[in-house]
Amino acid sequence: MKSNVTDNILVYTVKDRCRVCYTCVRECPVKAIKIVVGQAEVMPDRCIACGNCVNVCSQGAKTFNKQISQVHELLNSNELVIAAVAPSFPAEFVEIESGGIFVAMLKKLGFHKVIEVSFGADLVAEKYKTLTENNNEHSYISSDCPAVVACIEKHHPGLVKNLAPVVSPMVASGRVIRKKYGENIKIVFIGPCIAKKGESDEIDNSITFIELRQMFKSNGIDPSLVVESNFDPPTAGKGSVFPVSHGLLNTMGLTSDVTECDIIVADGRKDFIDAITEFEKGNLEGNHLELLCCQGCIMGPGMSKNGSRLNRKNKITEYAKSKLSNLDTRQWKNQIEEYKSIDFSREFNPDDRRIKEPSEEEITKALKRIGKFDHMDHLNCRACGYDTCREHAIAIINGLAEDEMCLPHSIEIMHETINNLNVSNEKLATARQALKQSEKLANMGQLSAGIAHELNNPLGVISMYSNILKDESGADDPIREDLELIVEQADRCKKIVGGLLNFARKNQVVPVKTNITEFCQRSLQSVIIPANITTSFTSKVENPEVFIDKDQMMQVLTNLEKNAIDAMPEGGKLHVQVEDSTSDFTITITDEGCGIKEENMEKIFTPFFTTKGIGKGTGMGLPLVYGIVKMHKGQINVKSNAIEEKGPTGTSFIIQLPKKPII
Repeated sequence: MKSNVTDNILVYTVKDRCRVCYTCVRECPVKAIKIVVGQAEVMPDRCIACGNCVNVCSQGAKTFNKQISQVHELLNSNELVIAAVAPSFPAEFVEIESGGIFVAMLKKLGFHKVIEVSFGADLVAEKYKTLTENNNEHSYISSDCPAVVACIEKHHPGLVKNLAPVVSPMVASGRVIRKKYGENIKIVFIGPCIAKKGESDEIDNSITFIELRQMFKSNGIDPSLVVESNFDPPTAGKGSVFPVSHGLLNTMGLTSDVTECDIIVADGRKDFIDAITEFEKGNLEGNHLELLCCQGCIMGPGMSKNGSRLNRKNKITEYAKSKLSNLDTRQWKNQIEEYKSIDFSREFNPDDRRIKEPSEEEITKALKRIGKFDHMDHLNCRACGYDTCREHAIAIINGLAEDEMCLPHSIEIMHETINNLNVSNEKLATARQALKQSEKLANMGQLSAGIAHELNNPLGVISMYSNILKDESGADDPIREDLELIVEQADRCKKIVGGLLNFARKNQVVPVKTNITEFCQRSLQSVIIPANITTSFTSKVENPEVFIDKDQMMQVLTNLEKNAIDAMPEGGKLHVQVEDSTSDFTITITDEGCGIKEENMEKIFTPFFTTKGIGKGTGMGLPLVYGIVKMHKGQINVKSNAIEEKGPTGTSFIIQLPKKPII
């Protein structure tokens, strides 16, 4: 027996429709789906053409080899073409009033004869009955379902010897048709099964009920416009119930009572595999298996998705009852006698496609790649399409699956990536802000230097002459008070100009080896702490050695600490923390003050900007702090909250200084 499909691919993937849901992997009973770069590809050498993947794919990414055009060519030729119709047709064409109308529609389509495959089922059932009754020491597995046969040949080759050496009802019908109507006729099987397309070269073409509906529609064949016509002989009998669960058993005339029958019936994707597995283990010794890959042929993948299983079964039952009530039993028996001498035997050949069982070391390694380091990590959620994490790992080793198919592991990686991106974005935003600030301060520095130089000379003159006039005036001279004010304000202007010059030019840094922990502690001792403010210090430094300009850096810390104190007029806590990493020291000065308003955050390092009252600050403190930190090749950042609804208010200045000595 060989396939009549030239490319031998019955089920395949439409790649641009695949949405990486792994539903087909989950539903494939033999795991014949391979994931390549997220795309689910059917593996023809492992596929049993059960059609489960076609049924469950909501995107239509899984489809099957259609032979509508080939059948049209046959019908338009001079060949005598006979339709062999599977007994499940009443469950599909529920809208057609009778079997006679259905037959007439097929003949309108161009078929010369229309035969019921149910007659082949009658003959096959007799062979099964004889086989099971006369071979008590040998257990058989039914071979009427081509998907079950393919499953055993490819994935359980050790059980090939247990397959019943009997052809399927389709092939049996084909042999009967050729004996009755001649060897040169063409046979087209019409049924609910995809696997039938590749079962035998004794059948010229095979189409599903879905394909037949398309042919009816494209040819404009309306059931209301045809005249009833009977099925052509030979006439079928009890084989009409063959497509439902226990159908073979009923056709054989046997009861399904487990106390009276040694035939075990299993159908459906999971149950038929379980039955084969238990049979293989020897747990079902002495029993025969009646297996169907689908939940009865009435649920085949070649049927439309209309109607429930119970409703379809009911339609088959109604049709079978009607048929048997009108059956000419004598004629039927004569036909059975006429054709039972035909050879209905067949042979099977193992085609081992089992995947290798890897070593435990390989499995453990693959499990670790998907985040399964111990038994507690094995969620067995089946999101990947495999029942267990271990099965997924084995599939990865054999090249059938990918690491990314593990949804929990992929989500963990995604969260980690998002966190890393957030950190990177934050660093990028900080760097962008620092660059913007640097450009602004550079421009401001050039302007400040020019102004400072221009102001120094007149300020010197004002200061000198005001001091001379003050010295020449008497203690009681009324003008002395005015002169003292002029001297005071001139000195203040001189300090501002000095700050401008310090800001504008890069002062020389004289780095010396310093214990950063002791240095930061001493900075807290260098400022006056009001009674309503508490201080704390934390060090998380392993090696406190750093090279800094102690005088300038002390100016930085004390300036920030004084600002923190000024921000807490009602009291609070001032905390200084120093910690280190591989390349940097980080000093964080945190207060519980009023915080810096968001609109002021970009201005705090700008010369002369201050939120303090008039006469309480020149606005040169933070620009100098910024300049000194930059001269140390460091970074300074600010985090602040001034809105109570967002949480505790306060400000943190974070200074990063390199461990590497400044050159």
